[in-house]
Amino acid sequence: MKYMMFVCTDTEPETELAAPDIFEWVAENDANGRRVAGNQLVSPEAATTVRVRGGELLLTDGPFAETKELIVGFDILECADLDEAIEVARKHPMAWNGRLELRPYHGE
Repeated sequence: MKYMMFVCTDTEPETELAAPDIFEWVAENDANGRRVAGNQLVSPEAATTVRVRGGELLLTDGPFAETKELIVGFDILECADLDEAIEVARKHPMAWNGRLELRPYHGE
């Protein structure tokens, strides 16, 4: 099953323990085929929000929602099931310093 893993900031990061190394996480999951793709995103100020209302194209510079938690990256995971995706996610540094949201692909 494919999962989209949104990598997000969090207002309450782990402060007691050191997070795992991102480069080791990427290398391990690329090597075993569980990470299909992934990347960081530029800051939300560079976003463009696209909407169509009444047949008219509406563009807004910057993020649509005002929030303290931001999506800062993504990874596409290929895992046997949700349990495996959770195990992969729990070792990602942002599980410690931010938050990760896992969503299965529709129809997978």
